[in-house]
Amino acid sequence: MTTFNSEQSFWSRGISTLTRKNKIIIALFCGLKLTMHLLADYYSGFQADELLHIQAGNHLAFGYMEFPPLIGLLAFIHNAFNSHSVFVHHIFTHIASLLIVLYVAKITIELGGKNIAVFLVLLGVLIAPGFGRSQQLFQPVVFSQLFWVLSFYHLMMLVKYLETRYLWLLTVTVTLGFMTKYDAIFFIVGLSSLFLFRRTREFLFQQRLWQFIGVSLLLVGPNLIWQYVNDFPILKMMHRLYEVQLNSLEPIEVLTGLVVSVNPLNAIVVIFGFVFLFKKRNALYLPLAAMIILSSVLLVYFQGKGYYFYPIVLTILPFGIVAVENLLVKRKWAIYPVVLLMIASGWLLIPFGMPVNDLDDYLENIYPHEPNELVKGDTYRIRFEERYTQEKWPRTMEILKSVYDSLANNEKREVMIWGKHYGQAGAVNLFREAYQLPEAFSLHGSFYNWVPQGKMPETVIALGYDVGGFFNNYFEEVEIVKEISNPYSNDPEQVLQRIYICRNPKQDFDKLKYQFRDRIYE
Repeated sequence: MTTFNSEQSFWSRGISTLTRKNKIIIALFCGLKLTMHLLADYYSGFQADELLHIQAGNHLAFGYMEFPPLIGLLAFIHNAFNSHSVFVHHIFTHIASLLIVLYVAKITIELGGKNIAVFLVLLGVLIAPGFGRSQQLFQPVVFSQLFWVLSFYHLMMLVKYLETRYLWLLTVTVTLGFMTKYDAIFFIVGLSSLFLFRRTREFLFQQRLWQFIGVSLLLVGPNLIWQYVNDFPILKMMHRLYEVQLNSLEPIEVLTGLVVSVNPLNAIVVIFGFVFLFKKRNALYLPLAAMIILSSVLLVYFQGKGYYFYPIVLTILPFGIVAVENLLVKRKWAIYPVVLLMIASGWLLIPFGMPVNDLDDYLENIYPHEPNELVKGDTYRIRFEERYTQEKWPRTMEILKSVYDSLANNEKREVMIWGKHYGQAGAVNLFREAYQLPEAFSLHGSFYNWVPQGKMPETVIALGYDVGGFFNNYFEEVEIVKEISNPYSNDPEQVLQRIYICRNPKQDFDKLKYQFRDRIYE
């Protein structure tokens, strides 16, 4: 077993694993990746979930109805810039994506990968359209991937060197992963693989494990208490998710989508990764193989979506690439066609996942090759809404402003906007200062906890999609005043937004919340 001098600095050890060429390669790919993300920022607007996460930053709490608290804290920080710029609200996602690049490289180097392996593994990360989009948006997904990769790195170092410091680092990063996205539970369960192997089992029994468990529980405790006090909304959300999405997923469709989204070439590398892990000479890494398999099996059992597997792919790629490098060592000429093939596949696939071109160019050159169908006339079904919300939300705000301006002065003083969908309410609250609009509320998702108390305004401007007579249940007088067409929506129910003026509410805010107590995920 490789060991280090006990007097050697922990941080210098990490730095010493990177040669000058390693650093150049990592810097190159960090620059390329950041360029792609900045280009996507320029051509895109906000996705609906991002608008919810941004608003969470204005309501710091130990928990939210759909996600753990860490993303709210990050939103709080960038909300301090008081900006509605896509770039500003993506700062932390870009930092996270660059750290993923760095630690995927460090895993590769720690496995014995040379310059070729580092280059190929980072090229593999770059050419996956699924990685590109999931690491672009301000959602828990990118931070979940980061903490999964960080945790796996520390797990690998623990397995390799059996040092207590790595157990502490593993504890912290796994806990932060749980505070980012609850799917960290799959990683945590996978850690039980350490007890299956004598070497790691004996090491763990020598540690005071209660200390590590205690620190983790201390950090997540406030969120668990919040969940208990709020009747565990995460369980209700998961029930709803299975009801409307997960139960209808076909395993073959999930697998096919996963292979395409991570790039088929990377999928082949993953197979090499498992071969590498199970070679007798690599027996040291068997606990890692068992952890990956256990986490994967659990995700399959719980019918995870394709992108739930992205962190696992990111951690298995370095093993596969090191195996590929070993094959190419005696056939150096083969490196060039492999690199060209990877670049060509990325050039073709990246625009399907990331908005690295404008909407018109996308509709002309990319959309015709996607498995979508025209609904009627000039109507499209664009899968990723951030491609067109750069137009959608400013247009919506302008029309809302015209409706607001049409009200009498006494109505303007107290009027609020009811966004039926949290994305609508989030958009209004993000842009309202720029358009001089009143504050929005919603009873959808985490917005439910932010609804005001007491009497409702006598006049409410309501914004909904295809909701029929929904608002008539809560006001004596409801009038449709504007319709906003969106020819790009993938959801037929969101092709048309309607703006209503609602007067004389039938209840106050407290009663309204009571009526929606079991409907917040509709």
